[in-house]
Amino acid sequence: MTDLVEAARYNSRVEGDLARLYLGSEGVESVLFDSEINSSYGGLFMPVRLMVLDEDAEVARRLLAEKG
Repeated sequence: MTDLVEAARYNSRVEGDLARLYLGSEGVESVLFDSEINSSYGGLFMPVRLMVLDEDAEVARRLLAEKG
């Protein structure tokens, strides 16, 4: 079974969506967690988490770091 793992955290949904779209353009599927809670409270209580399959985590983190 494949698990989802956290690749990155963002202070806003916009930042998370940009990262998600970038990963998708590089062939790495991802999904955002906690974006609704983040939006409701202006990011004060919970960051937006960008999640990927565990086998894609290393590649996703490398791509995000390079894009920085």
